[in-house]
Amino acid sequence: MQDKLIRRVVILGGGSSGWMTAAALAKSIQRDCEITLVESEEIGTIGVGEATIPPIKQFNQMLGLDENEFLRRAKGSFKLGIRFDNWGRQGHSYFHPFGSFGRPFDLVQIQHHWQRARTQQRAAPLEEYCMAWAAAKEGRFDRPVGDPRHVLSTYDYAYHFDAGLYSRVLREYSEARRVKRIEGKVASVQQNGETGFVESLTMEDGRVVAGELFIDCSGIRALLIEGTLKAGYDEWTHWLPCDRALAVPCETGSFNPYTLSTAHTAGWQWRIPLQHRTGNGHVYSSAYTNDDEAARVLLAHLDGKPMAEPRLIKFTPGRRKLAWSKNVIAIGLASGFLEPLESTSLHLVQAGISKLLAYFPDRDFDPLVIEEFNRVAAAEVERIRDFIILHYHLTERDDSELWRYCRQMSIPDTLQYKIAHFKRHGRLIPGWMDLFGDASWLAVHMGQFNWPERNDPLIDYRETDGTAYLEKLRGAMAAAARELPGHREYINKHCKAI
Repeated sequence: MQDKLIRRVVILGGGSSGWMTAAALAKSIQRDCEITLVESEEIGTIGVGEATIPPIKQFNQMLGLDENEFLRRAKGSFKLGIRFDNWGRQGHSYFHPFGSFGRPFDLVQIQHHWQRARTQQRAAPLEEYCMAWAAAKEGRFDRPVGDPRHVLSTYDYAYHFDAGLYSRVLREYSEARRVKRIEGKVASVQQNGETGFVESLTMEDGRVVAGELFIDCSGIRALLIEGTLKAGYDEWTHWLPCDRALAVPCETGSFNPYTLSTAHTAGWQWRIPLQHRTGNGHVYSSAYTNDDEAARVLLAHLDGKPMAEPRLIKFTPGRRKLAWSKNVIAIGLASGFLEPLESTSLHLVQAGISKLLAYFPDRDFDPLVIEEFNRVAAAEVERIRDFIILHYHLTERDDSELWRYCRQMSIPDTLQYKIAHFKRHGRLIPGWMDLFGDASWLAVHMGQFNWPERNDPLIDYRETDGTAYLEKLRGAMAAAARELPGHREYINKHCKAI
């Protein structure tokens, strides 16, 4: 049988996406294949992906990284969820937790018991029945326990970390496993005259880097997938009007174990606490404000002295029409851009790598395999897109042009269907390839006032005293949170940066 195995993989671009890809391939392909990464330190990376969601833990575990050592080297902290300020209304906050609301105790889901108690004016805010928030609001953290009977088993966590330092950890990991790094800029791309497949990259100094499979991690430039192969782009600015971001670090202020997202007049601001600094950024729409005003708003809402000048990032929300074209697969920002409202930037890199491994090709590059990769990739990013749109569309704000537009704009049918179902009976409708589960959708629906018009009919047949259980649960969570160490205390004990 003819050997059709791919022997040379070339990754174009470093940063988080390039080195995550290199590390995963080095772990998975252990022999008979040369992996080369090409990057230029002059070009640099966007480097604002400092907040993550829980699946990043599985990626690091797959590589065999020690969690404490990784956090120590990346100067990281822990994240129990995201607090949203001023999104549904000015002056209002809610929390999107990692984990669940409460614990199942009845045939009817817990949110229906809470909704009935709310209509009877007998319920506290929804997040008060969530262990992640009970700990987060007190500034406390510990890893969850394994006993499912304990409230300390009902939450999950992710990380905040310095993306540049994370890339350095992964580079060392990859190079120790025979990944070859080439420094320099690409001058030209050579294609096969008949098939159009990419055959090699020619560097500015004349070196030629040949390969059989090319992974485009060149960021928004998308040098191979778009610049060479013209894969096309679906733009989503009509649903996600923000198209710019300003990023700036500042001196460390409060050290909460959660990301803070604060809505402003023409966009929103992130706040991400690391061990050595706080990451901040203002994501905004150039149609409703200008760069100077956006910078003024950003700097006015820091809780520490800025450590640099704000850095401008321009982007177009959307996705590549083909994430895999010919022998090029785009991963990370080369495959599209979704604003980091729900910290999905690094997850989309991770998801792209998972699909790369699941559909890894041979030299035939079977069109059926490529078609399935693209089908799954499109569905995955579109479901995340819908979840982000939900935050913008479910708002009662009418104090600025941006929020009035978002309230009134048409939205994808897939999202409208979910909103309508929840509005009717408070039911959560799962979708194929949904990244975010019931607790996430519930947090935003309720947090931004998409109140159900009616209770789930089944609840009126139940004899369970849901209100009493909820209050007992709330008390147990508050008591458990008080016993946890402080966030900084925990880090100093287990993973303090050196």
